[in-house]
Amino acid sequence: MSGNLAEARQRAGYRGVVAARVAGITYRQLDYWARTGLLIPTVQEASGSGSQRIYDFKDILVLKLVRRLLDVGISLQQIRVAVEQLRSAGLKDLSAVTLMSDGVSVYLCRSNSDVIDLLAKGQGVFGIAVGKVLREIEDTLTGIESREMNAERKYLLL
Repeated sequence: MSGNLAEARQRAGYRGVVAARVAGITYRQLDYWARTGLLIPTVQEASGSGSQRIYDFKDILVLKLVRRLLDVGISLQQIRVAVEQLRSAGLKDLSAVTLMSDGVSVYLCRSNSDVIDLLAKGQGVFGIAVGKVLREIEDTLTGIESREMNAERKYLLL
């Protein structure tokens, strides 16, 4: 993906419906997580009836990672700790991070030596390469944007 498009996408805001679809979660989960403070949207919080939450690219990345952690049985309490660590890291930093877990705790490994150290201690059971998830999100957003543009073009031709 070209650098300019990737940068523009990372500064863009996405409605909750799009964020949920890209992250692979239900809108109900997204709403619950926002109301309970697991992940509050960066761009815009809901401020009453009819208002929409707006999520940025990093929010969607964190949402998708939360879903993956839940899928492997990590507790919501440990996920909250991991979310705080993810939110404090820059997006460029995250592309090189691997999330590792022993099934109880979640560790942010910033280098290969971190991963090796964790595995040597017998703690690491599985890992999630954040950079790979980031690229999956970019691909999904490209597909959504392409379909929306085609639908608009089709409408204009009618």
